[in-house]
Amino acid sequence: MQGNLNEIDIRSILQLIELGQRTGELYIQKTNLPSLSPLKDFNEKFWYLFFVGGQIVYAADQSNNSLLRLRDYLQPYREQKQAELDQLSWNATTTLNTPEYSYLWCLLEKNILTPEQGRKILQKMVEESLFDLFSLLYGSFIFEMASPLAPQLTAIEIAPLVTKTIRQVQQIKQLYPVIQHPDQYFIIANEKQLRGRVPPKAYLTLARWSEQKITLRQLFRYLNRDLLAIALVLYPYAERGWIQFVNKEPQHQTSQVKPKKTDKSLHIVCIDDDLTIGKSIELILAQYPYKFTLITDPLQSLSQIFQIQPDLILCDIAMPKLEGYEICGMLRQSSAFRQTPIIMLTGKEGLIDRVKARMAGATDYLTKPFGASELVLLLEKYTHSPITALY
Repeated sequence: MQGNLNEIDIRSILQLIELGQRTGELYIQKTNLPSLSPLKDFNEKFWYLFFVGGQIVYAADQSNNSLLRLRDYLQPYREQKQAELDQLSWNATTTLNTPEYSYLWCLLEKNILTPEQGRKILQKMVEESLFDLFSLLYGSFIFEMASPLAPQLTAIEIAPLVTKTIRQVQQIKQLYPVIQHPDQYFIIANEKQLRGRVPPKAYLTLARWSEQKITLRQLFRYLNRDLLAIALVLYPYAERGWIQFVNKEPQHQTSQVKPKKTDKSLHIVCIDDDLTIGKSIELILAQYPYKFTLITDPLQSLSQIFQIQPDLILCDIAMPKLEGYEICGMLRQSSAFRQTPIIMLTGKEGLIDRVKARMAGATDYLTKPFGASELVLLLEKYTHSPITALY
């Protein structure tokens, strides 16, 4: 099942999944205008939802595949569990699970969170994702049957959640233009009026949130309250002009980009069982100041990469014995390669491949066949080395 959201809405897609009691994955990509196919930009905004027997198990915005959202949800537990959270290293339960989902399971396995706390966090994650999806105007979607997500902690009924979320979206739209979207934070515009109308403790709390630029979305995560309820509490102050909501500047994901080297000897590794592809990349890079190593055996790639310690990795997806997704996922489990740019190479141009690459921890995606300019521009982008200016 696939199509565009101008042909079928999110609610209808979820109803079909629920009525069919389907188990699988739903991928949704945002577009600015109606499109007959998913956009080709790897950095476009997209979501991943997993279903078991027609119920939602997990949902996330996969265009920013980091732990920032989970860290927000863990905020209420930090006072009691700060030491355990600080000592815990990142761990993955399966290669293709998102880091967020894997990390949450790691917390449960180490008894840092209880199963009930884990279920509450997952419920909120699903609610947050659906709120964003019901606010979409245009997008592309694909649903694929798949094996159940394992391990599984919870399953949430679709119908009541959809009804609740749509009502929230409609009610929050009524607060426009004072409050426009959940990624806004507020500043105190009239300290005297606000201080005189709210209790001292409440004012201190509001002042702290304002100073820290905490968004409505983050308050939803911290306070374990509905987004609408939080917006309605703050709306009267904003309507009177005592506080003012402003847009937060987008955070650029830099966790997968290494600092630029200064010796012009950046080392690129390519993992591809196709010798022809590898040699063509080597020929392209021969005219630039890169060191290049080709690895044609995926089973030997991990040991060689740990010895080489490259600055950037090109990795084919479809390889015998060990897929590129698996290699990428295993590299991301090591602290040595958590920030190394990994660009997936594939002959496919599908939304699902793009999402799976992101879930495995890929930095970007390059479709074969590609030209020299496409390859070099990506290398410049992720090594922060404008080498074409030198030649």
